[in-house]
Amino acid sequence: MSADRTSGRDRTGWRVTVLGGGAWGTALALAMLRAGHDVRLYARDAETVAAIQRGENPRYLPGIAIETGIAATSDIATALADADCVLAVAPAQALRAMLTTAKPLMPKAIPLVLCAKGIERDTGALLSAIVEDILPGAPVAALSGPSFAADVARGLPTAVVVAARDDGLAAELAARFSAENLRCYSSDDLIGVEIGGALKNVFAIAAGAVTGAGLGASAQAAMVTRGFVELRRIGAAFGAKPETLMGLSGLGDLLLTCSSSQSRNFAYGLALGQGKPLAGLPLAEGVPTAGIAARIATERGIDAPIITAVSAILDGAITIRQAVSALMTRPLKTETDL
Repeated sequence: MSADRTSGRDRTGWRVTVLGGGAWGTALALAMLRAGHDVRLYARDAETVAAIQRGENPRYLPGIAIETGIAATSDIATALADADCVLAVAPAQALRAMLTTAKPLMPKAIPLVLCAKGIERDTGALLSAIVEDILPGAPVAALSGPSFAADVARGLPTAVVVAARDDGLAAELAARFSAENLRCYSSDDLIGVEIGGALKNVFAIAAGAVTGAGLGASAQAAMVTRGFVELRRIGAAFGAKPETLMGLSGLGDLLLTCSSSQSRNFAYGLALGQGKPLAGLPLAEGVPTAGIAARIATERGIDAPIITAVSAILDGAITIRQAVSALMTRPLKTETDL
């Protein structure tokens, strides 16, 4: 490796490879550059690579200047050569294919940090399980939390969490990724961080749909609050720590994505609630996650009526108002009954 692994923030920077040239990948590349690392960014699209080399990414981050120093390339072998750490920013449903391509080129025993949020639709696998399947033995971590790509790219103050089963690795990554306006906390609850990041997207669609349908701020608040209850139920079934779900990658991310049209999932739900065309909208990871999350809840006997309703709405089985009516007429229970 090109850098030592001792603790502290005054060390030589790593060679960090970012796999993904979308908004989040570009923003994280900028964050890693500001943290003092040698950054390479891989994007399949040659036009995106050329734009980043010119100092912009108008397709994904319009109006934001890209600082010099990011080596963008459409050659994945060049991007991965001699890397000390890899940030995988491919969408959840594309992660398996990307890692399969990267496998023969990945330097051995370097940390792979998952930066997308979701559950694999076909298998129900969390993203860390995909890594363990494709790259067994690779040190795996996840970066998550309430963060919009445009804010991070502009260098606005943002706090996230970096999680790994090895708490030493999590602390090392959090220290190395932190910069002036990016504060990284560490966690050893990898599963909890993944669950929070994946499910908040589904609830953001629900919140957007309620808002788009004009059902009022009270209904939106109820949807978000009861959605958090479902997140806790499913998290508990996967062994997540309650304090993780109360933190940045759970409640924090849920509040951000359920309250702003900057969130692609909220914007998708908003358009859904307004009856607008959905074709051509930016990728919303909550769409494929909703169906598999509903299936997991059913198979595990977990009460998750909002997730189930979102899945049914997306499938065209029920309308938003029918879903809300069904939720409002469910049997009464105590609020704290999990």
